[in-house]
Parts: sequence; structure tokens; C-alpha cells
Amino acid sequence: MSMNYGCVGLGLFAAGLAMPASAMSEAEFQQMTAGILAPVIAEHDIPGLAVGVIWQGREYIYTTGKADRAEARPVTADTLFELGSISKTFNVILAALSEQEGRLSLADPVADHLPELKDSAIGSVSLMDLATHQTSGLPLQVPDEASDDGTMMRWLQEWQPAPGQGERSYSNISIGLLGRIAAHAFDGTYAEALQAHVLDPLGLENVYIDVPTAAMPSYAWGYSREDDSPIRVNPGMLDDEAYGLKSDLRDMLRFLRVSLGDMDVPSDLREAVAKTHLGQTRTRNFVQAMIWERYPWPVSRDQLLAGNAPEMTTESQPATRLSSPETSDHAALFSKTGSTNGFGGYVAFIPDEDLGLVILANRNIPLPARVDTGLTLIESILEGEG
Repeated sequence: MSMNYGCVGLGLFAAGLAMPASAMSEAEFQQMTAGILAPVIAEHDIPGLAVGVIWQGREYIYTTGKADRAEARPVTADTLFELGSISKTFNVILAALSEQEGRLSLADPVADHLPELKDSAIGSVSLMDLATHQTSGLPLQVPDEASDDGTMMRWLQEWQPAPGQGERSYSNISIGLLGRIAAHAFDGTYAEALQAHVLDPLGLENVYIDVPTAAMPSYAWGYSREDDSPIRVNPGMLDDEAYGLKSDLRDMLRFLRVSLGDMDVPSDLREAVAKTHLGQTRTRNFVQAMIWERYPWPVSRDQLLAGNAPEMTTESQPATRLSSPETSDHAALFSKTGSTNGFGGYVAFIPDEDLGLVILANRNIPLPARVDTGLTLIESILEGEG
């Protein structure tokens, strides 16, 4: 049942992984990063931050602040942060892998895998549409009245696309359904399938849906923007699939190495990861891949900020399906933000530069500040400003 999306571009390995003579020293990175972050931390009263960079095969780590203000517990590279919607990038790897192994096709309509949605509007949407938010008005969140599987499915049976709206509607529902369908293809729950087929094979030992008791001392508290109270993510429908992962900085750097093609991973997973990078639809500001947003590289600050404006999440946007997927990672910056009420993160990678960046904070920093800071860090590294 595997679908051919064109020649999957696997030219992710940078030409030279040896350190260039002009590479930053650790001291230069620490000084540069501290200077860039200081005004952002002050403006948004960020309790703690962890920043990681992969560049030309070398890792750089910067941490500051507190994972728990009450106990004065410092942020380290081993602190667990909630990833929010960055979790979706793992979800689509599972879906791509299920196609890679012939368990389903991403061209399948939803109803093929959820027969209770037969003859419904959502039932005719393809699995690839779920992976690219191409659902014309599907809400961001599951409605409050859909508090269990039965009521959610009844709500989905009645849902209708909103007339006159754009085709792209950022939705936790769509990616949540995709995760469930992919997990069912592996004959397990989402947590079981993700662990067995993605996290374990990639060596991601500190990425969790449910943080185990032994790891709880490493789990940061998030802090509410409204009243600064300590907060962690609450359970919700489709939460595991859409925004439920927690990770430390070290495993996110490992994930970036996988994304850049810098690590030896099983061939089927390598192909699945590459498939998630293929451009599928074009919006005003970026090309939508499977969850990842593809920007031209170099990218202007205005374009990157426009692509991360609030309306890109809260409103439907025009999007055009590409006649064939964009298969090359050349001249592209891949970008994804993630938030929960108490946490904010950002990941980006640029294959041409062999560079990846992750920012994790225990404050839901506004997206423009998060993305602007990320781009400033990237540009400063590449310009050699220390």
C-alpha cells in the first residue's frame, strides 16, 4: 500500500562533518547566546531556558534559570520540558513509517481506518490531509462537549467544513486522528506504537508521554503567563498524539541529528523521516510538509514571523496542493513551534548549513519572540558573531 511521493530526497548528510577552522568555541557560544537571550528573558520573565545547537557535527548547549522556582532547581541539559505541538513531528514519523511498511497509505481516506466516520465529511479527508492540516475549518481543539471517544466520534460525524474558508486549518484534532490511525496500523495504542517503532529505534530514552516516577525529579514546572502559578499540561482528548510529549535537551539534539541525517538509524525510519520533510501544500508564507513548515533559506525575518503569526494557528488559511511533492531539502529551513500553558519551544534545522536549533522554556513565550530569537541565534552562528 506504499504510495510514491516522488524521489525521497535523502541527501541530508552534509559534505563535511569535520569542524571548520572558523567554528565557534564553547566560550564564544556561551557568550553569544547569553547576550541574545538576556533581553528576552527579562521581557517575558522566563524562569528557565535550555538551548541546543547542532552545527557542522558539533553540539553546543546553553542552560539558564530554574526548572522549579520554589525549590531553586536549576535547568540542565537533562531537565524535561513539555514539547507541546513539537510532539506532532514525532507523530508523523509513525504515520510515514506505517506507510513505509505497507500498513496503510497516506492517500487513504480517514473512513477506511475509522469506519464509524463513513459518509461523513471528515471521513473523506485523506491521511495526508490530516498530516498537513488540509481540512478546511476543522477546529484547533476538540470541543469541550466531546469529552470521550464516543462523543468525539459523534461530533466528528456531524462536522462540516466551513464554507468560504481556506483549506489549511491548524488542528490538534486532525493530527490526533492521524496518530490513532497509525498506532492502530501497528496493533497498539499510540503510546505503545510510538515507543516501540520510533522512540526506541531512534535511541530517544528521555522522551515520554507519561513521565515515569524515576524521571519526575527532572520534570520542570511550567509557569503560567497569567498569574505565574506553576502548571503542567492537563489530560485531554487526543493529547498524547497532538501535544503530549516531554523531552530533555539532549534527546532533542539527537532528534535534530536524525532530522539532519547525521545519525545512523534503521533504513525504514530514515526513509520515514525523509518523507515527513517533503513539501505537500503551499501557503502564503511557507510550504507545508507533514507538520514541518518549509521556508526558503535564506529566509527574511518578516516572512518567518508572518508564518508564525497567531492567525496561522487560529484561522483557516488558503493553501494549494502541489502537483508533486517538493523532494529536495536544498535551500530550506524547517520550522516548528510547540506550546502548552506553561511551556514554549521552538525547533528548526537547515540541511544546507548542517545546523539545527532547539529552544525549550518553562514559560509559554509568545511565538514571535520565540521565532525571532531562534532566527537571531541561527544568523549569529552563521555570521560568526560571538
